[in-house]
Amino acid sequence: FLEKGVNVLVEKPIARTLEEADKMIETAKKSGAKLMVGHLERFNPAMVALRPHVNNPLYFEIHRVSPFPNRSLDVDVVLDVMIHDLDAIQWLVESEVAEIHAVGIPVISDKVDAANARIEFENGAVANITASRIGTEKIRKTRFYQTNSYVVLDYATKFASLTSLNPEAAHPLLGISINRLEINDVEPLKAEIGAFIDSIIEDKTPPVTAEDGRKALKLALGVLDKIETHRSRLNV
Repeated sequence: FLEKGVNVLVEKPIARTLEEADKMIETAKKSGAKLMVGHLERFNPAMVALRPHVNNPLYFEIHRVSPFPNRSLDVDVVLDVMIHDLDAIQWLVESEVAEIHAVGIPVISDKVDAANARIEFENGAVANITASRIGTEKIRKTRFYQTNSYVVLDYATKFASLTSLNPEAAHPLLGISINRLEINDVEPLKAEIGAFIDSIIEDKTPPVTAEDGRKALKLALGVLDKIETHRSRLNV
């Protein structure tokens, strides 16, 4: 499609390897076709409402858990679901990754079913991400701290809030305010496809570029590499 100049919205991850991603990106540039990657959580109404309020996030605690049994057991949990959060943190932090620590184990398949990654950025921000497909409940929650506020984002319930202190309050406890953000409850997939079509009609850069997709894939593969190193120590 890209070789023929056909605009493409591709599901995440953008490709299996960075080499494949680079070939797609180069082909799109040569033909002039739009290439957008389907990182759907960027279009979740809670994230859409929250994004303008993000200001220098410093520390993330992220949990993405699915009940057992689950789909897609032929692919590991990092490329299947954690990649959503790997994309989101890079989009929010806007700094290069400095270091990766990760552990992961197979439980119900021969792939990684549960994983934890600690991502450290060059600007000092840190993200601790847990992804699992062997939980007892569905969890899609992100919590993070930024200058003067604590943020809660729940993709599943489409909820976002900011808790902050008023520095002018007479007492710190009196200055606490919780701001639950108003959302425009649009189906994320509909919003994603609409944004892709708009980028074509208006001839503008898609909101999730191929380069964004490559960054998420590169980080995911880095997490898997660290997991494999740790698994060799465990002899799992």
